[in-house]
Amino acid sequence: MFERRNESVRDPWPSGSGCWAATPLHPDLPQQPGLRLPDGGGPGESHPAIRRARDGLRRTFQRTQVFGRLTVLDNVLAALEWHGGGGGLLADLVGWPARRALERTRRERADEVLALCGLTDLRDAYAASLPVGRRCLVELARALADRPALLLLDEPASGLDTDQAARLRDIVTSLDITVLLVEHDMAFVMYVCHRLVVLDLGPVIASGTPAQIRDEPAVRTAYLG
Repeated sequence: MFERRNESVRDPWPSGSGCWAATPLHPDLPQQPGLRLPDGGGPGESHPAIRRARDGLRRTFQRTQVFGRLTVLDNVLAALEWHGGGGGLLADLVGWPARRALERTRRERADEVLALCGLTDLRDAYAASLPVGRRCLVELARALADRPALLLLDEPASGLDTDQAARLRDIVTSLDITVLLVEHDMAFVMYVCHRLVVLDLGPVIASGTPAQIRDEPAVRTAYLG
């Protein structure tokens, strides 16, 4: 969300505050210095979802949105299909070299993100058969497959056990992209984020580094009453 790469930004506010409706992608949120979309637009500019996706924006969902009847591998490959190329169905039927090369490249990329997310052993399992925590990681792998410029994560640690949350933490901190995180696990947030923006039922009440936010009186009042 911010121009510097490899920056994780977190919006910590109480549940029910309308957090996604008020993210910096939404024109009603006060603009932050240097805020811009991956395509160079400002937060007040509205584009269709398909345009934002093609500009490099990817996200995960609080309630996982995996393709249950597809395997874990096919869920990740689905994120790469929109590029097309290679001759389509005819090329598949006759086995054109260009099509085989494209498919090989896509599968190599899918294997990379599956390994990153610890899902290699589950690549052939159907997504619907996985527990919630694993499905969250499948969704993350799918979001990462197409090398996003901006990644939006909606409570990604929800439903993860300790080991899975630790892996997620390591994945997020290793990414060389901008990440916008909405999360209620404060330990997770303080570890992975470089900058936080705090809302209290709509208005921004504080922004800064984790160290600055931790001791901010307005934040303590909003959370502790």
